[in-house]
Amino acid sequence: MSKLIVNRLDYARIKKCINDAKQFNSINNVEAAKLLAELNSAKIVEPEAIPSNVVTMNSIVKLSFLNSSKQVEFQIVYPGNANFKEHKISIFSPIATALIGYQIGDHIEWVVPAGLTELRIDEIVYQPEAAGDFNL
Repeated sequence: MSKLIVNRLDYARIKKCINDAKQFNSINNVEAAKLLAELNSAKIVEPEAIPSNVVTMNSIVKLSFLNSSKQVEFQIVYPGNANFKEHKISIFSPIATALIGYQIGDHIEWVVPAGLTELRIDEIVYQPEAAGDFNL
């Protein structure tokens, strides 16, 4: 698995979201700590330097569950934009936290109610940086 890569703007915005959410108790401490650990382990780069195969904020990602043939697609968004019916998942959700900064082809272990499962990032359908949308 490659080193996580996060763009500087996403890094700052996510950290601000975490701090705001902590003040309003809208994120639990365990999830906040996991997300901060992911961010702090990442290589931080300018938005223009993000490779097109990296999951960033507002990316639309296609995943496969390796223990089944199930494939899902969703967009990783900031908490205020989350909408399950529109397949927009908050960065505060465990699956989004697990994916941010990883690349196409990476395998990620994720704990679901039934236990540990493994996901593979199959495709990034849309990545803002690759589309030139650096300020979403």
